[in-house]
Amino acid sequence: MDVFKDPLQYLRDQGERLTPDRLAQGFRTQLKNATRWPDRAADLLTSWFGTVAFLLLNTLFFVIWILWNTGYLGFIPFDPFPFNLITTIVSLEAIFLSVIVLITQNRQNKIADLRQKMDFEIDVRAENEITKILQLLAELHAHAGLAKKDKELAEMIKKTDLGKLEEDIRGRSE
Repeated sequence: MDVFKDPLQYLRDQGERLTPDRLAQGFRTQLKNATRWPDRAADLLTSWFGTVAFLLLNTLFFVIWILWNTGYLGFIPFDPFPFNLITTIVSLEAIFLSVIVLITQNRQNKIADLRQKMDFEIDVRAENEITKILQLLAELHAHAGLAKKDKELAEMIKKTDLGKLEEDIRGRSE
């Protein structure tokens, strides 16, 4: 059973401790398996598009284009005013930029989903550990004769029913 495919079932079936290293390793493995070469290429391009250097390069390109095609640089214009060719190029650039950014956003959503699963697993493990600590503390109080009836503590000492929690979560999402 893979910890990241069905975390609730995994935690029910597993007795071994989920260490931060094990969770991080599982997260990196899941991320690597979910990443294809187009995703990596889109990430690389998006990181370049979001720079001042890219903005300056585009600005320089457009300024030179306009100066060239208005005759200020002394060359024969190949795209005279109203600059139809550059308009088409800019439109195509905008289409490609927006698609690449959307690809990167989809990938970031997948990463966020993986992180959320890992956070849930850590939360469940912490809940189990806190419950165990409360049980031990209640036993110590009882042994020392300090125990008293505390409904809230009695409720907190109960082990979290992951099956019921899963049903509640699925019931809310439907």
